[in-house]
Amino acid sequence: MTETHWTGSSAPYLESGQGDVWGKEAAAQGRTGTQRILRAEQASAPQEVAAHLGLTPGTPVILRQRLISLDSRPIELANSYWPASFAAQTALAQKGRIRGGAVSLLASLGYKPESVQEYVTTRPPTREEAEALQLADNHEWILCLTRVISSGGHPYEVSVMVSPGRIGRLHYSMKAH
Repeated sequence: MTETHWTGSSAPYLESGQGDVWGKEAAAQGRTGTQRILRAEQASAPQEVAAHLGLTPGTPVILRQRLISLDSRPIELANSYWPASFAAQTALAQKGRIRGGAVSLLASLGYKPESVQEYVTTRPPTREEAEALQLADNHEWILCLTRVISSGGHPYEVSVMVSPGRIGRLHYSMKAH
């Protein structure tokens, strides 16, 4: 993602049984893609997340935060949220890796993506984001992608992914079924 010619596809990130999609995508381009789970815990739903999930702000959610790196350089801080009502007793709430990935776990619980909405914005980073992404200063803006995944007309996951603005361009490719 830090290269101007990097092109990836969002679709594999939404399909169960794919395992470490980021690692595979980076390897296909001769690079090393890793992710580290920084935390997995119950939290209060931030206002934007609550609105997307149809919850009252402050409602318990499971937050899973990951730092995504390319060739050992942080390029994305990803926060994923699920209602605690179904996610609290699952591996989503545990800091370790999830066998088969979160998408496979969710599919086994009956949550399969039927619709996806993505919102892309830019903004200054928070202090936590600037530190995690190793930004030179707080004047470097970030790209913020918010993804809302629904099944049966009900949103069940919100992911907020931030990357350094120097990436400059996002390109998404997805097949419609």
